[in-house]
Amino acid sequence: MNDSSWGAPQGAGYRGAPEMGVAPAGPAYDAHEAQQTRPMPNVPDDPDAGRDAQSRANRDGDAAHVGGPLFRDEMPQEPMSTPLPSPPQKKRAGRDLRAAIGVGVGLGAVIVASLFIVKAVFVGVIALAVVVGLWELTSRLQEQKGIKAPLIPLAVGGAAMVVAGYARGAEGAWVAMALTALAVLVWRMTEPPDGYLKDVTAGVFAAFYVPFLATFVAMMLTADDGHWRVLVFLVLTVVSDTGAYAVGWRYGTHKLAPRISPGKTREGLLGAVAFAMVAGALCMEFLVDGGAWWQGLLLGLAVAVSATLGDLGESMIKRDLGIKDMGTLLPGHGGIMDRLDSLLPTAPVFWLLLVLFVGAG
Repeated sequence: MNDSSWGAPQGAGYRGAPEMGVAPAGPAYDAHEAQQTRPMPNVPDDPDAGRDAQSRANRDGDAAHVGGPLFRDEMPQEPMSTPLPSPPQKKRAGRDLRAAIGVGVGLGAVIVASLFIVKAVFVGVIALAVVVGLWELTSRLQEQKGIKAPLIPLAVGGAAMVVAGYARGAEGAWVAMALTALAVLVWRMTEPPDGYLKDVTAGVFAAFYVPFLATFVAMMLTADDGHWRVLVFLVLTVVSDTGAYAVGWRYGTHKLAPRISPGKTREGLLGAVAFAMVAGALCMEFLVDGGAWWQGLLLGLAVAVSATLGDLGESMIKRDLGIKDMGTLLPGHGGIMDRLDSLLPTAPVFWLLLVLFVGAG
């Protein structure tokens, strides 16, 4: 609080009239000058009158101090102290990092073990993830929007889609997708027609978004070095997400898409691109048969962009539904769909570029 704020208004403690020479209070008035021009009290000759005058002066002074300081140069009894600014808060991660790291390591161990032991087991892991993801998605649609996408034909058709893609390639995946969409249309006919269009539309969307995109991972596995291709796909996607998180958390200031995902920054996107390109160059040079480092650079760039778009896409869905996570099965991560959001749209992009670079295998 500065000195100019200590002056009280005239109604509280102001005893002199302007013609008596009392200095007005105000920020432009000098405190020393106010002391020099303060009127001196008149001392009467009668001692009793002087005592009475002194008593009245004391009472007036006490009253003035109750209402506020009489003059600007009078210091208050206990001057107010300026509050110290609070120390800056450290950035905190939005999730439980210990739980997230533990769950991530556990999932990674299961995936790598199934991938390198028996390929068919890994296909089963994909199918299981697809079914759980469909359950989460359809459950949130019904809870938040009242949309009843039929889960049973989606789950059966989704698992069959993954197996067909592994066994018959792209042709088998498209046929299974068509049959799944038809099954959704027919299954929904067993209920009243109200909401039929939105229910089947959501069902066809779910069939394409989750199992059909996941089928491209199964199709990577069919190559002779399929387990290495899938591993590179997973590594690049995880590295992209990690680079975006690390760089964005430390240096992020410019929002990437504030209306969709306020936590994502342009600096984070650059971190994702840099990390993924370096990892892509190393992986293509040493892990993929016939791969070259420059192909890995392009592959890493494409993965970073598609993974970011996939993350933003699911963020749009969750914002529309008014939820933070699709599920709670994975502590520190949310649900299965919250882990598949970057992987699903990246799978066809990665598969196509690998086919162009090194062939189908």
